[in-house]
Amino acid sequence: MAQTCYRHPDRETNVSCSRCARPICPECMTPSPVGMRCPECAGDRSRSTAIRFGRREAPYATYALLALNVIVFVAEVAGGGDAASLGGGGQLVRDGGLAAAPVADGEWYRIFTSGFLHAGPLHLFLNMFVLYILGGILEPAIGSARLLGIYFVSLISGALGALLLSPDQLTVGASGAVYGIMAATFLVARNRGVEQLASQIGIWVVINLVFTLSVPNISLGGHVGGLVGGAAAAALIIAAESRPGPQTAFVEAAGMIAMGIVAFGLALAVA
Repeated sequence: MAQTCYRHPDRETNVSCSRCARPICPECMTPSPVGMRCPECAGDRSRSTAIRFGRREAPYATYALLALNVIVFVAEVAGGGDAASLGGGGQLVRDGGLAAAPVADGEWYRIFTSGFLHAGPLHLFLNMFVLYILGGILEPAIGSARLLGIYFVSLISGALGALLLSPDQLTVGASGAVYGIMAATFLVARNRGVEQLASQIGIWVVINLVFTLSVPNISLGGHVGGLVGGAAAAALIIAAESRPGPQTAFVEAAGMIAMGIVAFGLALAVA
């Protein structure tokens, strides 16, 4: 028996929506990169996507993170670091950089402080440039609180990865957090049907991983750990959005905090 369009029961059709699988007639079909979609999954979803990824709201959390990283770098230079050298972090880097031995000796704060220290102006610029671009895209789409949650979960996960793969190397930089923002932007864009953006971010991730593997003294563990943390946080957000309800925000926030605590605990255990 032929199926009929869910919006026009008098019209037979052999085409179903590629997202929800409801039968649709030619009048209800909307082409998409992954097949035909019904009005709810295509038209309404496209309008929602345009709003969520095209809003001109200022990404204040992103700006705050940029400012904090720059302020800390200025403090590095003021504390004796060489502003023109890639390796001139100075005393602040030695006191706040990540390494297993001092963390094991009780200096647990290095798991956090290392994520705001940088080895030089180029290191700072590269991380802040990516954060500025992706934060400006992602924050209006998901909100400032979620952006901050992803950032800090990724920062801690990046520290965990660095302790796992290079425990004796002094590691600094916001790369773990930035890679987490990168992973989250990819997943959120993919989930919301913004395939072109997701493809661009995916290529960017691959290029950056190749660069990480090719250049010495770059923390592979920090980058991969950040990617994993950002992806996990984004997956939590996507799951929460798929099951809206009065307690969703609380469950999502609790889940984000739990992720950070688990990653922090594992980092301490590894050190």
